[in-house]
Amino acid sequence: MYASIRWYGGNTDLAGQLASRADDVKSVISVISGFKAYYLVQVDGGTVSISVFDDEAGAEESNRAAAAWLRDNMPDVSVDPPSTSGGEVVVHA
Repeated sequence: MYASIRWYGGNTDLAGQLASRADDVKSVISVISGFKAYYLVQVDGGTVSISVFDDEAGAEESNRAAAAWLRDNMPDVSVDPPSTSGGEVVVHA
């Protein structure tokens, strides 16, 4: 499995705004090939999303899909591009 982590720093309201549109967000991510899980976490100073897929290709596609969806569906929300990181899942419980 492969995880993609997106850190949206500086926008503490983003998690709530995305949570209010959870069905839309899920519909974008869950149709990507190899989808396993999606998590949205409100943290101090921002929002973190974690997408888990069978492989790196699915995780990378989720980064592109998330960016496009935010741009097209929430243009009034001021969001800097996220810091992204990804890697192989080495422990799964």
